Amino acid sequence: MLLGLYTLLLLLLLPWALLHLLWRARRQPEYLRHWGERFGRYATKFPAPVIWLHAVSVGETRAAQPLVALIRQRYPGYRILFTHMTPTGRHTGEEIFGDSVARVYLPYDYPWAVRRFIRHFRPALGVIMETELWPNLIAACRHLDCPLLLVNARLSEKSAQRYARFPALTRQALLGLTLVAAQTEADAGRLGKLGAGNVQVTGNLKFDIDPPPDQLALGAELRLLWGSRATLLAASTRDGEEALLLDAMCASPVPGLLLVIVPRHPQRFGEVEKLVAARGLRWQRRSEGIPVAPETQVLLGDSMGEMFAYYTAGDVVFIGGSLLDYGSQNLIEACAVGVPVLLGPSVFNFAEAARAALACGAARQVENAQALMVAAAELLGDAEARRRMGKAGRAFVAQHRGASVRTLALLAQVLESKRE
Repeated sequence: MLLGLYTLLLLLLLPWALLHLLWRARRQPEYLRHWGERFGRYATKFPAPVIWLHAVSVGETRAAQPLVALIRQRYPGYRILFTHMTPTGRHTGEEIFGDSVARVYLPYDYPWAVRRFIRHFRPALGVIMETELWPNLIAACRHLDCPLLLVNARLSEKSAQRYARFPALTRQALLGLTLVAAQTEADAGRLGKLGAGNVQVTGNLKFDIDPPPDQLALGAELRLLWGSRATLLAASTRDGEEALLLDAMCASPVPGLLLVIVPRHPQRFGEVEKLVAARGLRWQRRSEGIPVAPETQVLLGDSMGEMFAYYTAGDVVFIGGSLLDYGSQNLIEACAVGVPVLLGPSVFNFAEAARAALACGAARQVENAQALMVAAAELLGDAEARRRMGKAGRAFVAQHRGASVRTLALLAQVLESKRE
């Protein structure tokens, strides 16, 4: 009954979903490609057994890197299949893994579409990264004997409240999972309260991601292009945050400051450029690949897949998504390369990581954009404080490593039990 009502609602929303794809395609034409996959129609099959991982977009795809490396080592005879929901996630998977993994879109959560997906690829094991609960998909996996695990699972208080609005459906979906590997005890507690069974705490896979050597080298090249200017990197900024940062920069200018803004979503590059131009600030684009002129005040980071390089090149980094109520983007990568981190007030997506980073001195938290500029100016004028924060960041990341090994052990346990 619950799944039937849920599916009926999805059917009623189908016209909106198709219009949404068309709307998104205005900025990202890639949304018009592979439409059949969104309804469970695929051209590719694999003779080898398949381990399937679902990473909805960029962050989840990157988080899967250390786990994928361990799966390859332990199960070289298996083909790894990635599913995504967004073109940026799919593109990120192509950048990171190349042809070593296959990638398709996960179909919309219609019963016939998800059953067609499972029957087509026949995965020996399914892994959902972080928190994506699709009731019909979970039911299909259970019916078709595909163990499905939720790993690197996180659930903020805010998200838990949303799921709690549909307690019976949420509980049914969570109970359909074979196993849940949560990032923290708090995540495990919230998931358990909603009905999840067999929940274990394995840590956050993002701590196990090593900065790629080529990105570190690119960061050094970027720094040469930027010169010796004091540099504040605004990383993975979200809609509305760039305007706040630019206004604060204009109101309280820091002499010689270069503000590097890297928007979270590539379709917003043009929008952010207009925000900079409207304030009369002098700017350049990263894609120009030329030295930053002394009079340039803002550099627009209009490139994909270079975030580690940006972190390496910056003097101080602000983590986007934290000034407004987005819950923050990932601060762990910045800490891993030893750059001082500034956070806004909204960090619910990385609550435990933010708490630990603040406690050990790897990060500082500010209330608004004006306070951010004050804190940035203070750090940019204090090389020793930056050195201490950077050292604390590296130690913080090293202390929390090991989630990928613990997660692989759980995957192996499920896979081996299925073989018996």
